[in-house]
Amino acid sequence: MAGVVVVGAQWGDEGKGKIVDWLSARADVVVRFQGGHNAGHTLVIDGKVFKLALLPSGLVRGGKLSVIGNGVVVDPWHLLSEIEGIRAQGVDVSPQSLVLADNASLILPWHKDIDAAREGALGAAQIGTTKRGIGPAYEDRVGRRAIRVADLADPAALDMKIERLLAHHRPLRIGLDLPEPDGTALKAELLKIAPQVLAYAQPVWKLLDEQVRKGRRILFEGAQGVMLDVDHGTYPFVTSSSVVAGNASAGSGVGPGAISYVLGLAKAYTTRVGSGPFPTEQDNDIGKRLGTVGHEFGTNTGRPRRCGWFDSVMVRQACATSGVNGLALTKLDVLDGFDEIKVCTAYKLGGKTIDYFPAGLTDQAAVEPVYETLKGWSGSTRGARSWADLPAEAVVYVRRLEELVGKPCALVSTSPEREDVILMRDPFEG
Repeated sequence: MAGVVVVGAQWGDEGKGKIVDWLSARADVVVRFQGGHNAGHTLVIDGKVFKLALLPSGLVRGGKLSVIGNGVVVDPWHLLSEIEGIRAQGVDVSPQSLVLADNASLILPWHKDIDAAREGALGAAQIGTTKRGIGPAYEDRVGRRAIRVADLADPAALDMKIERLLAHHRPLRIGLDLPEPDGTALKAELLKIAPQVLAYAQPVWKLLDEQVRKGRRILFEGAQGVMLDVDHGTYPFVTSSSVVAGNASAGSGVGPGAISYVLGLAKAYTTRVGSGPFPTEQDNDIGKRLGTVGHEFGTNTGRPRRCGWFDSVMVRQACATSGVNGLALTKLDVLDGFDEIKVCTAYKLGGKTIDYFPAGLTDQAAVEPVYETLKGWSGSTRGARSWADLPAEAVVYVRRLEELVGKPCALVSTSPEREDVILMRDPFEG
């Protein structure tokens, strides 16, 4: 048995969709363990583009079991819409290929209302949420008032759950100047889609326990990135779930012994969507060039991503908090043609040099990057599938990132296409 966890080692958008799809060829089961439909994954397969948000990336490969774990918050209407969307692209989706945890919490229309109203009220201090109800849904989950998938099969329990929700949401909505919540209408909407959603529902912990006992290869797919983790990220400019690799166990219902390798994904540069600190951001022609060449726009939101140089301090910290064994470096080809490339090796804060991202909000905004400059390359790395295909300067760059982060590269991705990967170490082989 081998269990591989894939986590983003930056602020998300590291190219997890392609890498998970590539690894899924070696896996039997692919599991989403946290987040919601706020995390978009783009896959390019034989020139065909698939854009996924909630569904596991492995679903586009035939013969793989895809699982949405209990750690994911699920918008049931979006789930059904996304299923129909990829079916229209020729992907077979059935209860035999897709399983939904029966104890996963649901995102409701009320959550989206609250998310949008809160974000709007913050003005210039906005966190940058996707306004899809993720945060409020996690709040209800922790507050023990969430409606879960299994409740759709129990109208009596649904009545009780909705009453509990109303006790919390009525005063909240009044304070946000939102209309009175209608519990009767919500129940009717949920019961209308219940048969379609419940067709995919199972006790995922039990299913995965059986897969582990059979020695199956399981790929755990994270969303966002470690620096958006609710505990270890740039709080409060973070997501509402635990992104680190340790949550793969809690968010899917398997013990940590089922995990044999953690793969940390990082772009060859850095991007971020939304608000929050970004020490190496290049709000200049360099940043514009990275964004243009790298097609840096959010898969779900379409928002342009902020771009900057590689931050080894941040990636090293992300690797430590997630127990990363090896790196998958993506988008190396975006750096083709730069005369010189900078890498952040440390921070300056209050006249001192530090080697970590501080937890305090003010300190995070105040850190200044310390750069090392490396020689760029004029040759092309795009489509390379072996070290021999890379310019010498590109090899030096990758090796220097390994030294600074303290982790070896297991994979290097050189284009959006599935097979354009340089493999140094197969994560499923340990």
